Amino acid sequence: MDPIFRKWQASPLLARLVPFAIFLGLTFCQGKFFPGSAYWFYLVKTLVGAWLVWSMRGVVSEMRFALSWEAVVAGIAVFVLWVGLDGFYRKIGKPGPPWNPFDQFGNGSPLAWLFVTLRLAGSALIVPPLEEVFYRSFLYRYLISAEFQAVPFRKFSWMPFLAVSAVFGFEHREWLAGILCGFAFQGLVLWKGRLGDAMTAHALTNLLLGLWVVWKGAWNFW
Repeated sequence: MDPIFRKWQASPLLARLVPFAIFLGLTFCQGKFFPGSAYWFYLVKTLVGAWLVWSMRGVVSEMRFALSWEAVVAGIAVFVLWVGLDGFYRKIGKPGPPWNPFDQFGNGSPLAWLFVTLRLAGSALIVPPLEEVFYRSFLYRYLISAEFQAVPFRKFSWMPFLAVSAVFGFEHREWLAGILCGFAFQGLVLWKGRLGDAMTAHALTNLLLGLWVVWKGAWNFW
């Protein structure tokens, strides 16, 4: 294990905070530099994110996907909510340029399909572990106690439940769907007493949403 990860392993807080901060920083860089930079930075972000998830798998013990019927139902339900609520409430901020590789690189071009595939894989396999570890494993429990590792995953507290779901929701332009999503994923953690079901539900939601985007050309969701 690299020395940097040994240092993170010695600090449970850094092990859950730093990878998310790096990923968030790369997300902020998307589209900020040159035409098409949104796509190339997404490539970099996904590769770095995959390296972070792989490297941290032995450091953050709860970062394990878990399959259950509750996770499947929650993942599908959140997808339906995310799409179904669109148009019924005001989003945050102004919409940026649509993330549409076919417009950028040519309809049906191999490069466009590469970025579509990359987005589907990144949103389903990389985003859920990093976000769920930060929001549901670290932040929720840290708001209950600074000794967050001693807080059971089944521990319920209203303030962290509402606060973390709100922070998670307002990370997205679709803030209302995001808050409801936060309720669902945090509820899964509380119900099952582990993080893996929320990771699976998150992955399923993102995968279904990505397939919907490509099928319907609903690029506003990306």
